[in-house]
Amino acid sequence: MNKCITLYLMLLALVLFSCESEEVEELPPNIVLFLVDDMGWQDTSVPFYSERTALNERYHTPNMEKLAAQGMKFTQAYATPVCSPTRVSLITGMNAARHRVTNWTLRKDSIQPMEKNHDSLQFPEWNVNGVSPVAGDPKSVQAMPLPQALNDMGYYTVHAGKAHFGAIGTPGEDPLNLGFDVNIAGHAAGAPGSYLGTENFGNGKPDREIWAVPGLEDYHGKEVFLTEALTQEALKALDSVVATQQPFFLYMAHYAVHTPIMGDARFVQKYLEKGLDSTEAKYASMIEGMDKSLGDIMKYLERKDIAGNTVILFMSDNGGLSAHARGGEPHTHNLPLSSGKGSVREGGIREPMLVKWPGKVEPASVSDYQVIIEDFYPTILEMAGIDSLDTVQKIDGQSFVPVLKGEKEYDGMRTLVWHYPNEWGPSGPGIGATSAIRKGDYKLIYYHLDQHMELFNLKEDIGETKNLVETDTIKAKELARNLSDYLKDVDAQMPILKTTGEVVPYPIELFSDGSSERE
Repeated sequence: MNKCITLYLMLLALVLFSCESEEVEELPPNIVLFLVDDMGWQDTSVPFYSERTALNERYHTPNMEKLAAQGMKFTQAYATPVCSPTRVSLITGMNAARHRVTNWTLRKDSIQPMEKNHDSLQFPEWNVNGVSPVAGDPKSVQAMPLPQALNDMGYYTVHAGKAHFGAIGTPGEDPLNLGFDVNIAGHAAGAPGSYLGTENFGNGKPDREIWAVPGLEDYHGKEVFLTEALTQEALKALDSVVATQQPFFLYMAHYAVHTPIMGDARFVQKYLEKGLDSTEAKYASMIEGMDKSLGDIMKYLERKDIAGNTVILFMSDNGGLSAHARGGEPHTHNLPLSSGKGSVREGGIREPMLVKWPGKVEPASVSDYQVIIEDFYPTILEMAGIDSLDTVQKIDGQSFVPVLKGEKEYDGMRTLVWHYPNEWGPSGPGIGATSAIRKGDYKLIYYHLDQHMELFNLKEDIGETKNLVETDTIKAKELARNLSDYLKDVDAQMPILKTTGEVVPYPIELFSDGSSERE
């Protein structure tokens, strides 16, 4: 009898141990989404191109290098040309053409000043108030925000840095309305009044008050850069949860490297000594300060012994600024890519993207799979173990978890669409009211103002120097039809031509046998 009892107890212990082991394995991962503002594809010492370039040699981002060595590098990751559309796509899973927050938001119920008196185009009443978690808010898109979905499933959710989800005085202005437990310095504005603690991050200055960064009073008057202050506060917020088994979602959304371009005193001198002009030295110092933040977070995770169960996703919200406010020649700061922020050319939409997922992603792996910003929504939900979610919005994004696990490769058939029926302000290649589509190696850009098109083979011409519209009319027509069908399907808004009072036609209508019907 004693032997039977002993055997039973041993089996029971084994079962309990097995169950406990399974529970440990099934714990959902912590997730850090590290989003940089206005960081270009080339603003790093990590080469995302097929070869290292002079820009890769200019910048110093050792922690991005470390992250790339530990995870997967995506060479063809895309966002939108400007910030708010990207951020709304990120937390809703919707393409900008569908959610209609197609330009950057700030003032309630108001289109941007540069759109109000345009010479040739009357711009649509896009969703200027941003995203809303509830129905009935005018000029807003209602959605189940990503942080709310994670929070409902037990995640502790922290927002740190730039929000820019909704206009002043709307629900989307405050990240706490979107499912975050903690909001550090996020509000309606998309740029800081100042990066300097000695300038109180813009607080107290009448000409910067709308841009003043809120909630960092402990750092006012101190020799501290905004990037560092945000990182310290983000890690403090995690201290209350890391000792438990509650998973967390940290959305580390830096204001850097958006204007105003200001030197980070910790790093700027080395770039001046390299011979960079004052503006570019300051910009490079902001890049390195951002990279230090990434490194500080990675060290924190290791110190707390949670790095092994923490996903890190690194992304930028649009291409690097190049049309104005930079040193040197405009439209060259993202070479070999064409143009920059505000443009639907590659320099304005192709982003540096890295993903570390211990035990799931092969270290130092590289993927040419094409992803777009709305893909983050279903991907992060799948990472968190949320396999079904009843959302009010239609999700356009596709999970890239199979890509991360090495189960899927790009077959060249997926289409990516950008829609910007708006005015940004500066001029340059690919800048202006546009719609664009990429399918396989080919990309078509349609300009609303004069209805001309550009067709590029990106595999052969990453710099978008050879317009193939006239020489490859079959491919141009194919993509024009694909783009038109998509815009019709999501009921995308189009500007009105002031000269005729008519809505800008779909691109397929410009071909002789294209449909003239507007559905």
